[in-house]
Amino acid sequence: MSVKTIEDLFIHELSDIYSAEKQLTKALPKLARAADDAALSDAFHTHLEETQGQIERIDRVVEVLGIRLKRIKCAAMEGLVEEGKEIIDSIDQGALRDAALIGGAQKVEHYEIAAYGTLAALARQLGYKDALPLLLETLEEEKATDQKLTMLAEQGGNQRAAQEGRKAA
Repeated sequence: MSVKTIEDLFIHELSDIYSAEKQLTKALPKLARAADDAALSDAFHTHLEETQGQIERIDRVVEVLGIRLKRIKCAAMEGLVEEGKEIIDSIDQGALRDAALIGGAQKVEHYEIAAYGTLAALARQLGYKDALPLLLETLEEEKATDQKLTMLAEQGGNQRAAQEGRKAA
């Protein structure tokens, strides 16, 4: 896609995050199954529901702006999903894998936070007043998910992984 204007950039970025969210809906159930800790598995299931709502919000942005998304594949999310698969394939189920899954999930959240922050800034610049609240709502959800993942890690996930490691040594 040729990006020549700020409007083109907005559509490109929105198309990219749409692809990212679609890829995430396929990856999250696998992450939930791979998690050993029930709270982490539940967090992945909750984020799947949120992601489906975020896709619906993107659809509303498209509708209110009267634009068409481009058919592109988000390479960044493709790489992050692949990292998640590598974690599952290379680390035995347990606290260490959970710690790695949390780290991988936070990489995803940070990517999404950056993407929605960029989209919100572009929407402000373009005067897309009807789209901006939808983008900001998703941005806040992504930040909240990142905080939940941090709490899971700090409330014992990383500590359990460290204890498992000492036992194995």
